[in-house]
Amino acid sequence: MEQLDLKVDIGGLSLKNPVIAASGTFGFGREHAEYIDLNRLGGISVKGLTLRPRPGNKPPRVAETPSGMLNSVGLENPGVEAFIEHEIQFLRRYSVAIIANIAGNTVEEYCEMARILSEADIDAIELNVSCPNVKAGCVAFGNTPSGIYEVTSRVREYCKKPLIVKLTPNVTNIAEIALAAEKAGADSISLINTLLGMVIDIETRKPVLANNTGGLSGPAVKPVAVRMVYEVAQAVNVPVIGMGGISDGNDAIEFILAGATAVMVGTANLIYPDACIKVLEGIEHYIQRHNIKYISEIKGKVEMNR
Repeated sequence: MEQLDLKVDIGGLSLKNPVIAASGTFGFGREHAEYIDLNRLGGISVKGLTLRPRPGNKPPRVAETPSGMLNSVGLENPGVEAFIEHEIQFLRRYSVAIIANIAGNTVEEYCEMARILSEADIDAIELNVSCPNVKAGCVAFGNTPSGIYEVTSRVREYCKKPLIVKLTPNVTNIAEIALAAEKAGADSISLINTLLGMVIDIETRKPVLANNTGGLSGPAVKPVAVRMVYEVAQAVNVPVIGMGGISDGNDAIEFILAGATAVMVGTANLIYPDACIKVLEGIEHYIQRHNIKYISEIKGKVEMNR
């Protein structure tokens, strides 16, 4: 059988296939390495990093919802320096792209992390702009075109690696936000991050999450994510990475048809340790079944009804 060519390029980041483990549900890859061959993945976007270690939010931090889950983990992580010292060496045992996902409360924090990580042995930086800007009344950086332009342009000055900007869906016009990121120097766009939600315990009459609200992810958000990926892919000229409720190869193909160059698998990793492999194999089966030579042949090829 002819070898499948699944290689993709995401703004200077070359991947052997379009499947990336999304930030947040895959940790630093150590736990999943016991169940799957990390060499088969295109990339791993590691757990969100902050400039200094963070303990995260108090529990309960996770709540099940129909076809999904809410989380308010609060970016618990060991900090960027500990990641460089303890995790990169482990990940470099495998032939997989390392994407460092960074989060900050000020532009200065983002810039400092970009500067530090640009000297580290990683392949790309993913900018999480869903974080609250403490200098702007805690409004998320990614909620306004001006906010996302400011943080992206400033980080671009310090970032020597391919820069991916991860968008929040909690906005009115996602294409407008994506355009601002592109104009500010983003090499690619990833979306969507989680949708803001709440679950209430009707017996206690209190929110289930200690933080009251959390981010909704899983299959429930997929139609929203596919729509937003389509809108962004139509608006920008940089590659788009799609995510949100991807559980199998068919889900991934939807995102690629909508205009995504690559996909990220998140919540499914908490259900099936081999979710990323299942997604990859599903993509392979689809392109074989349709006699497709290159995965890029179907990117953005959805035929809209007229």
